[in-house]
Amino acid sequence: MIRRSVSYAPEALDDLSSLYDWIEGRTSPETAFSYMARLLAHLESFDLGAERGTRRDDIRPGLRIVGFERRVTIAFAVDETRVLILRLFYGGANWIEVI
Repeated sequence: MIRRSVSYAPEALDDLSSLYDWIEGRTSPETAFSYMARLLAHLESFDLGAERGTRRDDIRPGLRIVGFERRVTIAFAVDETRVLILRLFYGGANWIEVI
């Protein structure tokens, strides 16, 4: 199995920050931290078996989409050495028009 580095586009980092703020504002810092820890662990696991998810070359060449806990849609791309997390969309956001 190929091990790749996992990196984040600036938009994905913004999405992570916004998601934390959104969850914290509706629950608590502890709940937001716990959720984000699970999400980040999931994203970092893309270093192995990165060819997961559904290919969506019809939207953007090399685009892959996978869900997390039925609430977050993760858009990412894979090349020979890395996985690039492109965007994260929470709660049914219309990701197709944004990618």
